[in-house]
Amino acid sequence: MATRRTDTPRIRRALLGAILLLLAVLLAGCGDAQPRRISAAELAEAQTFPYYTIYWVGPSFQGKPLTGADGVDAYKPYTGDAVYYGDCVKGNGILGSNGCLMPLKVSTAVYSLHSNVNLGTQRNTIIRGVPAVIFDEGHAIELFTGQLMIDVYSNTDANAYAAAQMLRPLNTSGSSSTPLPLPVYCPQLAGHRSTAVFDLMQRLPGQACEHAKAALTQIAELKR
Repeated sequence: MATRRTDTPRIRRALLGAILLLLAVLLAGCGDAQPRRISAAELAEAQTFPYYTIYWVGPSFQGKPLTGADGVDAYKPYTGDAVYYGDCVKGNGILGSNGCLMPLKVSTAVYSLHSNVNLGTQRNTIIRGVPAVIFDEGHAIELFTGQLMIDVYSNTDANAYAAAQMLRPLNTSGSSSTPLPLPVYCPQLAGHRSTAVFDLMQRLPGQACEHAKAALTQIAELKR
């Protein structure tokens, strides 16, 4: 009785074809994967945040959707309330815990008196008509407006600057095409101030910097 021969080359070709097809499907799935967009309920909570104006850059940024917002439940007075765009990927920098680097995070908090010395290398400038400081090699920008400070964190310096230009209120009316309100306090900027920044600081509402300077002088005299 003759023994049936197995067509080994044909089987191998079939297996290889199946493997390649599976890899193609997996790779296509990875390329098409999109971050989870923020839910309607989560967005509504952010839009009704009651304590103060919070800022965002719209439903998406550079093709990355809005994926999260802290709202009332996650609000912390010191760190403020934040919105998030895109996925969180591993990287170096100060953009989140454990080196978690997002395409964009915008955090809004009530300003508390603090020195910017601990920000490291930084540059004071004017963005959207208000004092601002650029730090973390351009990946982070802090803007001072009204009674608030807005922190913009991004994975590139270009994106951080672009986002700062696009800031607009999330829970109230407002536009990204107009200057931000001037701060009603005197930001404690560290390092060099250009003439433009110095002049702007002198024009803050209620002569905030003049009053701050007088208060510091008085405190110094009392300590003598």
